[in-house]
Amino acid sequence: MRALTVVAPGPLTTVQDRGRPGRAAEGIGRSGVCDRAAAALANRLLGNDPDAAVLEVTAGGLAVRAETGLWLALTGARCAGPAPHAAPFWLAAGEELRLGPPVSGLRTHLAVRGGIAVDPVLGSRSTDLLSGLGPPVPTAGDVLPVGAARGEPGTVDVVGVADPPAGEVSVTVLPGPRADWFTDEAHALLTGTGWTVTGDGNRVGLRLAGPELTRGRTGELPSEGMVRGALQVPPSGQPVLFLADHPVTGGYPVIGYVAEPDVDRCGQLAPGQTLRFRRR
Repeated sequence: MRALTVVAPGPLTTVQDRGRPGRAAEGIGRSGVCDRAAAALANRLLGNDPDAAVLEVTAGGLAVRAETGLWLALTGARCAGPAPHAAPFWLAAGEELRLGPPVSGLRTHLAVRGGIAVDPVLGSRSTDLLSGLGPPVPTAGDVLPVGAARGEPGTVDVVGVADPPAGEVSVTVLPGPRADWFTDEAHALLTGTGWTVTGDGNRVGLRLAGPELTRGRTGELPSEGMVRGALQVPPSGQPVLFLADHPVTGGYPVIGYVAEPDVDRCGQLAPGQTLRFRRR
């Protein structure tokens, strides 16, 4: 049987693919991998379909056993341990792969040739932690089926990709639809402050700690559509940066958006790191 058995799931491991695009009008978020570029690379290394499901591992700690010989690839946050990174490798039948804590970054993507073949829900194998859609979060003892290999295998031995940065990260921010709800001082603080990533974040979003971003007007908003990368500011004045499992709508004003090329980098930020916003 082509399968991986979960020996230990680590702090959080989920099955993810490219998500459920285009269904926000139905109240269904996209979800999908947090670091889309890293997951796509892992699938390319193995010759998988671009939408093949992978395991997204948060903060390492995953241990899996191959029930038959399988080709695997790891990308994203490089974890301590003997397994190659950004390179295809063979896991023999009965052999275990164990991931230590990330050297830098937060999320590691584990691809297997043929893809993780759990049953799709609404066209996707992604687990959406906010809505509860998708396959359940794997636990110890779960057997994850692996699909049949399709297409030609990858021909690259190793890819030279940089590890996610461990220190301060700077990203581009664009004006949000409710930027005019905030004072000039708040806008200056947004780009002039090093924001600390707190430990309260997850796949829904990052909670950032810093000075209070004050509003220049009072009142409440009706719920509006939300997208990945939105910087929403609740009454506390501490911004929340939405990631893959963000809500479809929200009622707090959005002061800005992280530029699309930078959103994946935010998905690799670990608690305690500093995030800075720069204007284009």
